[in-house]
Amino acid sequence: MAISDVHETSVAGDGANHSSLRRRHSRVASSGGNMFDEAEASAEAVMIASSGSDDSLNEKIGAAREEKVKEKQKQKEEDRKPPDHASRNEVQDGERAAAGDNFTYRASVPVHRRIKDSPLSSRNIFKQSHAGLFNLCVVVLIAVNSRLIIENIMKYGWLINSGFWFSSKSLRDWPLLMCCISLNLFPLAAFMVEKLAQKKRISEPVIFLLHTIIMTGEILFPVLVILSCDSTFLSGLTLMMVACIIWLKLVSYAHTSHDLRSLSLSIEKGETLPNNLNMEHPYRVSFRSMAYFMVAPTLCYQPSYPRTPSVRKGWVFRQLIKLVIFTGLMGFIIEQYMHPIVQNSQHPFKGNLLYGFERTLKLSVPNVYVWLCMFYCFFHLWLNILAELVQFGDREFYKDWWNAKTVDEYWRNWNMPVHKWMVRHIYFPCIRHGMSKNAAVLIAFLISAVFHELCIAVPCHKFKLWAFIGIMFQVPLSIVTNFLHEKCKSSMVGNMVFWFTFCILGQPMCVLLYYHDWMNRHREHN
Repeated sequence: MAISDVHETSVAGDGANHSSLRRRHSRVASSGGNMFDEAEASAEAVMIASSGSDDSLNEKIGAAREEKVKEKQKQKEEDRKPPDHASRNEVQDGERAAAGDNFTYRASVPVHRRIKDSPLSSRNIFKQSHAGLFNLCVVVLIAVNSRLIIENIMKYGWLINSGFWFSSKSLRDWPLLMCCISLNLFPLAAFMVEKLAQKKRISEPVIFLLHTIIMTGEILFPVLVILSCDSTFLSGLTLMMVACIIWLKLVSYAHTSHDLRSLSLSIEKGETLPNNLNMEHPYRVSFRSMAYFMVAPTLCYQPSYPRTPSVRKGWVFRQLIKLVIFTGLMGFIIEQYMHPIVQNSQHPFKGNLLYGFERTLKLSVPNVYVWLCMFYCFFHLWLNILAELVQFGDREFYKDWWNAKTVDEYWRNWNMPVHKWMVRHIYFPCIRHGMSKNAAVLIAFLISAVFHELCIAVPCHKFKLWAFIGIMFQVPLSIVTNFLHEKCKSSMVGNMVFWFTFCILGQPMCVLLYYHDWMNRHREHN
């Protein structure tokens, strides 16, 4: 009996609980009206069903409702938060756009608010981008030169022939080839002198005398070979260029070795060297360092150089293709344009001067193209190819000489290997011996003029000193461009003077002078 009463009470209690569950569930569902609320109500139902008493049931329902209210309040607070920076900007832009239609474009709004200069004014011309004008110049240059090419071919025909690259006359230049190969004996002789000096078997005066004999023989030997042979101009020019390069290297090798030897002797005596003198490269005579120096693209000797880790074979192949293309372009311009112009010209200093000036101006355009191609082929392509093959790290073979404001700046940036050689072995030694800076610069130009004359006059078999005079003329021209640069306070004036004297007047004039001297020699020969 007691058992049955308990069972009925339990069943009745369960029924009451289920009825209250249904009522609460219906209220929750009707208040929410969405799937999220129904899910929450289902969760409440499960909690209620699992509870054992009404007190615990009420507590759990209240907690669930409080959590739900908190979540809704949190969501409302997030909705009331101000938008982020980008959203605020969008709102402000929208507001400004809405207000702009009503105010910004009204007739009463001022459009001139501050002082402004024109883009091409003197104060703004170098602050603007001239990419569009540069593109226009390129298009005009292509159009003008295309017309000139067509006109030239229509007038003269196709002037390029296989003899430009190789002919039967080239076989007569084999003594020049043998002379070029035998020039390697002179660096070997200089190495032997330094080896004897390292072993202290010869004195300093004897070392100086032997190096002087070696250098003199190295430069005179190819001159005598060229003058004794009826060689072509291109073969003689190549041999003289190689001979001059080797001579400059021999001077650097002897001078640097002497300096290292002097510093090493001072250290042995216990003398204290200045702070700016550090024996980074001690004096040692190595055939390997000498041989590397002779093939490296530099004229300044030192026992070791910065090296790259590897050789980029694909890069070398691409540069070789460029070298062949631009060399062919130079040959085309010389044969198709420059040769007819100089053939139809007169001596610049004989006959009609106005006609000579007209020929000089006409020759200046193809001469500039050849000069730029020569610079790109030798200083950029060939020297970089050689540096890559021997893993030479310092590849500053030129600077931005095209922006030169004075002649001095041009010579400092145009040929960096020669410039570094001049500064290291001519300029500073002259300064250390008490000479003035102007005297040191004059000596540097004098040496440069002598070698320019040798490289051109010897292959032409005519010593008229045109190249020598042209280089020495740079000294007064340097003074003029420095004066203009200081007085005008503009980089354009000096740069225009440089371009005019080098490309429009100087080089075409030298080409005409040496061509007519060359032709006069052949007439006398025949």
